[in-house]
Amino acid sequence: MARSSLGLTAYRALSRRAPEPPKVAPPRLRSEGELVWIHAGEPNNLLAVQDFALRLINARAGLHVLITLPELETVQRPAPVRPDNTLIQIAAPSEHPDAVRAFLDHWRPDSCIWVWGGLQPNLVLDAAERNVPLFLIDADTRGFDARRDRWLPALTRRVLSKFAAVFARSAVDHKRLNNLDVPAKKLGQIGPLLAGGQVLPCVESDLTDLSAAMGGRPAWFAAGVSDKEIGIVLGAHKQALRLSHRLLLILQPEDPAKAATVLHQAASRNITTAQWDDGQFPDDTTQLLISADAGERGLFFRLAPVSFLGGTLVQGNHSCDPLEAASLGSAILYGPRLRQFMPSYSRLAAAGAARIVNDVNALGTAVSRLIAPDQAAAMAHAGWDVISQGAELTDRIIDLVQDTLDKELSRT
Repeated sequence: MARSSLGLTAYRALSRRAPEPPKVAPPRLRSEGELVWIHAGEPNNLLAVQDFALRLINARAGLHVLITLPELETVQRPAPVRPDNTLIQIAAPSEHPDAVRAFLDHWRPDSCIWVWGGLQPNLVLDAAERNVPLFLIDADTRGFDARRDRWLPALTRRVLSKFAAVFARSAVDHKRLNNLDVPAKKLGQIGPLLAGGQVLPCVESDLTDLSAAMGGRPAWFAAGVSDKEIGIVLGAHKQALRLSHRLLLILQPEDPAKAATVLHQAASRNITTAQWDDGQFPDDTTQLLISADAGERGLFFRLAPVSFLGGTLVQGNHSCDPLEAASLGSAILYGPRLRQFMPSYSRLAAAGAARIVNDVNALGTAVSRLIAPDQAAAMAHAGWDVISQGAELTDRIIDLVQDTLDKELSRT
């Protein structure tokens, strides 16, 4: 018997000896239509995986995406909420044959994208036996240096042979995969998978009308402002108004119910307001435009060359993805209390596209400086460079998945 067969036989014998998983109902129903399964082998890069999943969904009408990841991470790192349930995130099944079979029977993926490494042989091989097209992306040497890979290297080679295409993060990773006998025709190097930010939509007529109403006035946008940050943001705006009396603040509270609180605090500071959600437009005397609708962020990021992202000075219940602001050309200000988007903030800050502020005075000073067109434009350009990183890998994989799904449709 070949060594590879011995390795697989030994591995499967060990996996069968593991405790049989309890038979429980699947966490979600499998939607009709096409489903792409993405396995996030490295949870620390989950933000990039989630961003990639959303790009896939936006690229193909009716597509659903299932993300699997190590069980301990599923609760700690929730998926973005999608009202249409097109993105689902659950724990990966164990390697017990019964768990693998139940998973594949239920989800019936049309394609699989495995990210990083940390291969689960039973899961990959059983998917391949069911003719599920498999792609390995963002492959990294750390994903192939586990004790099992050293003990059963032939097993790793066999599993890798089931992937139709393999993309490495770097030259070192490319060499490691080459040493694992991945054929040159399947192996590529396109850099790491990085979050690129979703381009939020807006109503074009609203953009035209609000731009006209503003009449070229300088503006900044405070998005997702927590209850305890409202006073800080309004205080910073009063400070900035001393140097730029025509400056307009657009404020979106984290909690829509807090719009009344914003109105009350603005009145106590003699800040004149208009309420966008009530159909009001700012006039020459308006200093604050309030909108409680988070769905309008795409509009305000386009209008404001500078944005403060809330939930970062005084931590709130939600946080904003800074790449959304960067993708729409807005320079970013943020506080030190970061949550799930820390890697994205770090990338933007390192590139000069985002600046940290620590209190009301720092925020007011930063706004006053950045409303100068050259300052905001330089940061916006740096932000666009960050957004563009990793685009080649994302575009290549989306094209591969689209081609694969189209071929499957043509057979039916």
